[in-house]
Amino acid sequence: MLELRPNCEACDRDLPPDSGEARICSYECTFCADCVQNVLGNVCPNCGGGLVARPVRPRAEYRPGVSLGQQPASTRRVHAKYSEDEIRQFSDRLKAIAPERR
Repeated sequence: MLELRPNCEACDRDLPPDSGEARICSYECTFCADCVQNVLGNVCPNCGGGLVARPVRPRAEYRPGVSLGQQPASTRRVHAKYSEDEIRQFSDRLKAIAPERR
């Protein structure tokens, strides 16, 4: 089950569980759409993978025990462990390669 992290790891923007602006990689690293497009070049600075829209967990319990209320989003904020300069250099190396070929 996805952790649904509450913030962008690059700029610390709030990304609530229903945000259409949240992007994740296959390791659930979480960034806002603005950072993915304008800073990261669709390169996860932690793994080098691509970033896609994060799914939204349903608020309503359409099946027993399956909803945001029953399985809440994480409240633990995560921050990038690399400097902005390190992130840009890493992204510049990989962004010309399609995510499925990295």
